[in-house]
Amino acid sequence: MTNFALPADSPEDRDRRLWLGVATVASGAGLAATAVPFVASLAPSEKARALGAPVDVDVSSLRPGDLRTVEWRGKPVFVLRRTPEMIDGLARHDALLADPQSRRSEQPAVARNALRSSRPDLAVIEAVCTHLGCVPTFRPTPGSPDIGAEWPGGFYCPCHGSKFDLAGRVFKNVPAPTNLTVPPYRFLSETALLIGVDPSA
Repeated sequence: MTNFALPADSPEDRDRRLWLGVATVASGAGLAATAVPFVASLAPSEKARALGAPVDVDVSSLRPGDLRTVEWRGKPVFVLRRTPEMIDGLARHDALLADPQSRRSEQPAVARNALRSSRPDLAVIEAVCTHLGCVPTFRPTPGSPDIGAEWPGGFYCPCHGSKFDLAGRVFKNVPAPTNLTVPPYRFLSETALLIGVDPSA
C-alpha cells in the first residue's frame, strides 16, 4: 500500500497547512457573520413591539406638567406627570363628568380610582378618543374661549368636541361614550415604567 503522507517540512505540507488555516478562519468568520443576524432576529422587531410587545418608558426627565407620547400596539399613549395643582383639581369637577368613578371604563384594577393611576403624579392614558378614535390634544390650562369657561384642563378632541379631564374621564354631553382607556402598565422603578404588562405580574 502506497503512503501519500508528505514530509512535515516539505513545501507541499506547508502549503496544505496554510490553506487549512485559511479555510478554518474563513469558516469561523462565516459562522459568526451568519450567527449575528440570526441572534439579532430573535429580538422583537419594531413592528412586533408596536403590535403588542411591552414598551419601556423612562420618566426621569419628565417634569411636572410635562406630557410625553409613546406608541404601544400601534396606538399613541400619553404619559403625563401631573402637578400637585392638577391632582387637587381632579376632585373639584365630578359633577361635570359622565363617569367620574370610571365604572363603565377600561383600566387595570390598580387604576380604578379617581386619579385612574397607580401613582398620583403619573397618568398613563391611551390617546384615542372613545368616540371615533381621533387623538385628543393636551389642553392643561383651565378656562378656554373655544372649549368653555368651566374647562378645568385636560384633553380635548377638536374633531367632534369630546372633552376629558387630566385623568382621562369624559365630560357629560359630548360624543365620546366612555373615559379614555388606561392600558395595563407597571412601574419597574421610580423612573421607569413598562406599558403593556399586567400590573400584578
